Amino acid sequence: MPRGRPTFIHLAKGQVLRFFEVSRDRVFTADELAGILQENRDTWRLPQRMTGTKFIEFLKENGSLREVTLALEDASQKRDVIRYAWGDASPFHVALSLRRQSFLCHSSAAFVLGLTDVIPRRIFVNVEQTPKPSDKGSLSQKSIDAAFRRPQRLSNQVYLFEDHSVVLLNGKHSGRFEVGEVTFLEDIFISSRLERTLVDLTVRPVYGGGVSQVLEAFVRARETASTMKLLAVLKRLDYVYPYHQAIGFYMERAGFKPEQYEKFKEPGLEFDFYLAHDMREMDYNSTWRIFYPKGL
Repeated sequence: MPRGRPTFIHLAKGQVLRFFEVSRDRVFTADELAGILQENRDTWRLPQRMTGTKFIEFLKENGSLREVTLALEDASQKRDVIRYAWGDASPFHVALSLRRQSFLCHSSAAFVLGLTDVIPRRIFVNVEQTPKPSDKGSLSQKSIDAAFRRPQRLSNQVYLFEDHSVVLLNGKHSGRFEVGEVTFLEDIFISSRLERTLVDLTVRPVYGGGVSQVLEAFVRARETASTMKLLAVLKRLDYVYPYHQAIGFYMERAGFKPEQYEKFKEPGLEFDFYLAHDMREMDYNSTWRIFYPKGL
């Protein structure tokens, strides 16, 4: 405490710190902290000369607030983002603070859902695009072959902080279908739910650690995943490519019951398809008409 007469903020110190200690929110922007100050100014009996900047400095000096800088990996785009994390805020909370309405996805969602034990240093969050007209077009074997011979496109929105990185993905609009609160280690995160995560991993295995890790996720989900929810997610996301073939393949390989994976043949097996992009050595499963990495 400073020498001499205590200031108003130090008289209210206990109340202020308790507010943040019990708050469900763990990461804040400067504007959000200024808003908290304004909303509670009268309760805490703080004068107008207590500005947002002074409030942040007080929380850093007297509480457990720390400043976190998220820097774009591409140094040519100098757009650092500053956030303020309270206490033991998880790196997942920091990642989710980058964009409103974002949620954990792919390998990050798989981790909090118990579908993998691989501790993620690279955190994936999805910010859904605005609705767009359906672009089914005329799918052909030639167009599928050409697309999947190329490497999968990767997001260039990568932010670095501490010993983690955050990859922002602009996923298809779904109205946040099968997205909600997930409890992990007594903390709560917004994440894709089980079936949505399995579909996302199937569509973008590169964001899930590769097809072997995706298969492991299906193995772990074998007793809990709902076939009807998987089909519902596929229907809502309305992909051009026949990902139902890949999901059926994974389910059969993971040991799901035949009455579960057989439903994924119903949309049709019209084309040969691929489990991942740019596969060098492949085997072929004629049941699902799927090319997959040799040795899977």
